[in-house]
This record gives sequence, C-alpha cells and structure tokens, in this order.
Amino acid sequence: MGKFYITTPIYYVNASPHLGHAYADVLSDVLARYCRLSGDEVFFLTGTDEHGAKNVRSAEAAAENVEDFVRKRREVFVKLAKVLNISNTDFIYTSDDQRHWPGAQLLWKKIQEKGDIYKGTYKGLYCVGHEAFITEKDLEAGKCPDHNEVPQLLEEENYFFRLSRYAKEIESRIKNDELRIFPEARKNEILAVIGEGLRDVSFSRPSKDISWGIPVPGDHTQTMYVWCDALSNYLTALGYGRDDDGNFKKFWPADVHVIGKEILRFHAAIWPGMLLSAGLPLPKSILVHGLIQSGGRKMSKTLGNVVDPFELVSKYGAESLRMFFGKEIPVFSDGEFTGERFEEAHESNLVNGIGNYVKRVATMISNYFEGVLEKPEDALIASVPFKKETALSSQLSNADEKLEYLSIPYFIERNVWPKYHVEMKNFEINKAAETIFSLLKELDGYVQDYEPFKLVKTDKEKARVILWNLAYGAVSLAWMLKPFMPDTSDKILDTFSVDGKTGSEWRAFKIKTNEALFPRI
Repeated sequence: MGKFYITTPIYYVNASPHLGHAYADVLSDVLARYCRLSGDEVFFLTGTDEHGAKNVRSAEAAAENVEDFVRKRREVFVKLAKVLNISNTDFIYTSDDQRHWPGAQLLWKKIQEKGDIYKGTYKGLYCVGHEAFITEKDLEAGKCPDHNEVPQLLEEENYFFRLSRYAKEIESRIKNDELRIFPEARKNEILAVIGEGLRDVSFSRPSKDISWGIPVPGDHTQTMYVWCDALSNYLTALGYGRDDDGNFKKFWPADVHVIGKEILRFHAAIWPGMLLSAGLPLPKSILVHGLIQSGGRKMSKTLGNVVDPFELVSKYGAESLRMFFGKEIPVFSDGEFTGERFEEAHESNLVNGIGNYVKRVATMISNYFEGVLEKPEDALIASVPFKKETALSSQLSNADEKLEYLSIPYFIERNVWPKYHVEMKNFEINKAAETIFSLLKELDGYVQDYEPFKLVKTDKEKARVILWNLAYGAVSLAWMLKPFMPDTSDKILDTFSVDGKTGSEWRAFKIKTNEALFPRI
C-alpha cells in the first residue's frame, strides 16, 4: 500500500460557492477515489480561507460579526462537498486557532530563522477582490478584469519574504520535474515567469488595516498576509506545528495540489520558495486545471454569470454533475457550461447511454434466462468476438493477434483497462471518461451485431454466451465509473449481484434489481 496526499485549493468564503468550486472538488475526488481503488492510503484535503479585509467588509455589509459570517459561509462549502459526495479526509479552515494557527506561525518562524524575512516599505496596486497586489499589466482599461474595479494604490510598511533568493532552485526543481507541473503548457508558463526574475513578496500587512487574521509571531502590529496564512493549510491539516503530527510525517510531501490556473504563480513559485526556506520537501506535482466559463467568460459573481451547483444537483442529481465535469470539461484547458449542453449530456451519456445499456442487458437476462447466467467456458466466450474493428479495438497490444480471436473480456482487460489506467495516472480525467464511453459504444455495437433478442429464439446457448459477455461489459463499466459516479457504480454492481473486484472473480451474474439509473428530464 502506497500513500497519496491530494489537496484542493482552500476556498475564499466571502461569497457562496459556484460551479468552479464544485469542479475542483469533483476533479480532486475522482483522483482520490481512483487511488483508493488502486490500493493507496489516501489523505484528501479541502477547506476554506477565512481571513482578510474582504471578509470583514462582507460581514459588515451583512450586519454580522466576522466570526459568525465566515462560519455560516464555511458551512455552505461543507454542504457542497456533502451533496457532491466528495470523499475528503479532512476540512481545514484558516480561522481555526487550534489546528491551523500553530503550524502557520511555526512556518513563519522557520523562514525567519533562515534570515528570509525582513521589514521594508511596499508600494503597489492592491485589488480588494483578489486580496492581492497586482501589476499594471494585469489591468484592462485601468481596472482588474476579473472584478471590474480600479485597484487601490497602497504604500505601507510590511514584512517581506526573500523569494528572489530561491528563484534558481525553484526553476531547477521544475525543469527537472522534481516538482512536476501538469500540463506542460503551465510548466512553460511558470518557467517564463521565473526566468523574468522573482521579486521578494510582501509577507504581512499592518494590523490596523487587516486585524482579522493570524498575528505575526513577535509583532502584533502586523498580520500575516495570505502566503503564510493560507498556503500553510497544506501542512497544518496534517498536524504540522502541533503535537499530533503523525499524519504530517506520513503524508507530506503532497502528491498533488489541484489548483486553478489563476493561482499558478502562488503555488509554483511562492509556495516552493517558502518550503525551501523552511527546509521542507516540495510537493511532488501541481495539477493546473482550466476554468469553467459561461458565455465565454470566467464565472464570477461580479459578472453575474455564476451557476449554482446546488440547483443542478437538486434537479439532475450529483452523479450527473460529476460525470459532466469528468467527461465534458477538459482538465487542462477552459471548458464551457450552458444549461442546454448539460441537459444534452445528461440525456445522451447517462439516460440513453449507460442507463439504457444496463437496463437492456439486465432485462434480457431476466426475460430469457430467469435472471441468472453462469460463466461459460473460455472457448465459448471467445466464440462470439467483436465483429468489427473500431477505434479502441484497433489498439491491440500485439499486432499479430487477430481480431476474430478477441473476446470481450480479453479486449477489456488487455486494451481498455491499460489505457484507462495510463490516463488516470496522468491526470487526464476527461480522456479516461472518454475511454469509458468508447467502451460503451463498442458494447452497444456488439448488441446490434449479434441481436441476442432475436438469436435467443434460434440458438439459446449462443445468446446465453453473448449476454454473459454483455454483462461482463456492464460490470467492467461499473468499476471504471466508480471514481466518477460512485453511487451509479454501486447500483450497477448490485444489479448484477457482483462483489468481486476483478474479472476473474465474476463466476456468475444474477439480476437482483433493474430500476432506471437516471431520471429522464
């Protein structure tokens, strides 16, 4: 058993979660579930970023004290994870002065002991929406394009982190894939940023301006800025800075940080620099996903184009939204969401696709063989192979093998599963989902080629073998779907009374239930 530590970004709680938050949760959950099925011990972390001036202002606007405000907003993010069936191990939040603050302050002290924190004056453009300093080149017509606001010009005395000291080391680690960046385009992007030179970053802000946050150790006139406050969550959730640091020793470094492309610099430049300074191992990889757009623009409350994930789950179910994210949104580039596209995917992929196939096969087994099929001899299974060579079946592992000897179990075990595993391990989630639906297309074609619903009248034994092959295909689909649609997977396995995890264990298929898997809208 290996270990696998995966994290989502921690979400800022000044507004309700939208589809982008749901996507990051599901993407991370698919990977976490896959690794558990592969035998790894998984620690899966998500959480909320709760400090900063923006939350204070939002709380004031809502006429609430800030503690109550962030607690209520946090609970909505916890609820989102539950309704999406997210299998997170832990949920961290930065206002937790018992679990999070000790580790954040220890990290500050470690960096300070290295001589990498100093006081200085910072002057720059501050975007309240981002809770971050930005540059002139980030602006469009003098405004932040994401928030449509003119940034504030601030000049103040802060503590700084000597990020510039670690630029060459960070660059080397990324170039050598000691810190892997997925996809390659994002790796090249951050290397270009580092190549232009990394400047020291503001590491605190005056407490008179931001009182809602973690005090700087030894100087309560300053409050930790987002870097040491928020990024440290990846350590503190594991017990860093506390007596119960067993999980930190066991799971750090992280195997993958799942982030959106807009926070690449934070995670691939500033965060590695902090860890190097503190003498801690770097994460193994960073998966940088694209954004979900609506109307060709990033979803934003400011722009008024956000989609409520709770409404989608209420109407279609969590499984449908999870599969849409997995199949229809490309992992490494931006994806478009529209209500029409989502409904079309629900009907074609789920209702008329997986749902129809499983119900059809189970119904034929129930009607023609009293709901029970024992495994035929291998020679009989191979006697009714795929009749046509298609995109997947052309990728035979051995060019000398002939298609006429290719049975469904052989085809799935030797060709489909290896392809699926490679794609999942490379974080190519949507490609793995496409592989599942390509297999479904093959199986649907197998039904049309052999027509067991007709064949049973003239050759019942051959129809029995064909249906066993089709049931084998359905159960294989269920196992591939398990990271994406865990509840649907369990329902399919229950339909065929299957408990075993490998094809060799499937000695018989007994139809237990045959209810529709998905609602038709």
